[in-house]
Amino acid sequence: MTAILNKLIFGFTHFRERYSSQRKDLYRRLVREGQKPKIVMIACADSRVDPAIVLQADPGDIFAIRNVANLVPPYEEPEDGEISYHGTSAALEFAVEQLDVEHVIVFGHAHCSGVKAMVQGQEGNPVAGRFVPSWTSIVNKAYDMAKAKNPTAEGEELDRCCERQAVLVSLENLMTFPFIRQRVEAKTLQIHGWYLDIAEGQLSSYNAAEDKFETVVI
Repeated sequence: MTAILNKLIFGFTHFRERYSSQRKDLYRRLVREGQKPKIVMIACADSRVDPAIVLQADPGDIFAIRNVANLVPPYEEPEDGEISYHGTSAALEFAVEQLDVEHVIVFGHAHCSGVKAMVQGQEGNPVAGRFVPSWTSIVNKAYDMAKAKNPTAEGEELDRCCERQAVLVSLENLMTFPFIRQRVEAKTLQIHGWYLDIAEGQLSSYNAAEDKFETVVI
C-alpha cells in the first residue's frame, strides 16, 4: 500500500479514536434523527479548500456540493423522454426542498484552476480536457464582467477578478431555479457569495448593495 493511502487510513484511525471518545453521541444523534443542516455550500473540488476544514464546521453543519470551480449551472427543464445528468442541480434540489436549508453559499476561492481554464478559453487559448471546457463555459460572462470592472487587468489580477465575478454569475444562476427563487422572495432562504484567499487566509463576502466583496470580520 502506498504512503498516501497509509496516511488516509492512519487519519481514519485517528478520527475513529477521537470521535468515538468525544463525539459518538453527535454521530449517533445524526444517524438517529437524520441530517438537518441549515447551510448548503457550493464549493470547489480543489483539494486545498475543503469547506468543512477551512470553516471548522462540525458534522451535520454543512451540506456540501463540490465541483470544478464551485459553479452553479442555470436551471434547465428536462425534456420529455430525455435522459440528463445534473449532479449540482440535483444536490441543490435535495438540499432546498428536502432538507429545508436556510442559506445557500457559493464559496469561491483564489488560484482556482477551473476559472483559469475559462479565462484561457476566453482569450483564445486551448483548454485541456473533454468535459472541463464546456463546464467552465458556464461562467464565460465572468470574463466580460471582470474586464468591464477592471479594463487594464491582466494575468493574475485578471484571474482574481474573474474568480470573484464567477461567484456572482453562480448567484445569478441560483435565482433561475424556481424552488430557490420562490423561497428567496418569500424570505425563507438567503443566498450568499463568499470568496477565500487561500494564500492570505482571508475570507470575504459579497455586499450586493455596494457591489463589492468585503473582508469578513467577527
